[in-house]
Amino acid sequence: MRTKILGRTGLDVTIVGLGTAFTGIPVLNPNAASYEEIIANMDEDLGVQTVHAALGAGCTLIDTAALYGGGLAERIIGRALRERPELAQRCIVTTKAGRTVDGYDYSYDGIMRSVENSLQQLGLTRLEVVYIHDAMDVPMEVVMAQDGALGALRKLQDQGVVGHIGTAADFPATNTPYIETGEFDVAVLSRAWSMLNLLAADRILPAAEKHDVGLVIAMPLERGLLATGPIPGAYYFDRNYSPEVQAHVGRIKALCQDYHLPLVAVSLQWCVRHPQIAATIPGARLPEEAIENARAAQVEIPETFWTDLEPLIQHWEEGVHR
Repeated sequence: MRTKILGRTGLDVTIVGLGTAFTGIPVLNPNAASYEEIIANMDEDLGVQTVHAALGAGCTLIDTAALYGGGLAERIIGRALRERPELAQRCIVTTKAGRTVDGYDYSYDGIMRSVENSLQQLGLTRLEVVYIHDAMDVPMEVVMAQDGALGALRKLQDQGVVGHIGTAADFPATNTPYIETGEFDVAVLSRAWSMLNLLAADRILPAAEKHDVGLVIAMPLERGLLATGPIPGAYYFDRNYSPEVQAHVGRIKALCQDYHLPLVAVSLQWCVRHPQIAATIPGARLPEEAIENARAAQVEIPETFWTDLEPLIQHWEEGVHR
């Protein structure tokens, strides 16, 4: 799989990695009102199989968080790496601290405890990247303080336990000012960049270019709409796409079909065409989804297609969640 350098970290990552917020969930509950309800039936064995499938298909970047799966996601990854050490040797695991199933804690001690627990669950002694996770509604000076989240991660960085420090907030309005400080080596962009969402072009991409912040795109497939195209009655978790947006995606899919290209390949590869964006981390619940995403990264797409696609790329506000 093609790789790119993750900004000033110097890390060489595959352009498609594995997002693990939903890994191991056999069936999505369309009536779920919260993430906690969605993950209630997460299956550890299925999750391990999905991680193995992603790594075996060429992904070398796994993104997780202390929050994911109610804490089960990190355990799944740790077990998967122990069971397949030959795959683990070439794998970069990134995680997030500050938000767990118990709530939010951006204190120095809270971050230290979170990272220590993540290392235990993952079976690792070092993490190349740890992100400060979802610091919404928390004063920035508290998070950035020497006795706060950033101070704790700087200490772990000095000790060699953490390689690089990032920011990962579900709301772009929270993520943006952190990226603009230049203090962070890398950022996960959620709800800010896809073929339907160009929000990052305003402030995030200029700031990332200025400070050489490596960018990783979460939700590049817009909860699956940009993987399959519009499907009547489809369930998109926390999104409710209008008929206009779905019709627009239908036009993009028709162009893909004219070129005999999978929509999922176009959607993932479009994201990393920007030089500052190194990788995407689409979520995979099942092994077959992980394999499909990995294969999508390896599809050859001619430059003439990108030229024809350009007029169809536009920003839709309903794709943004602030």
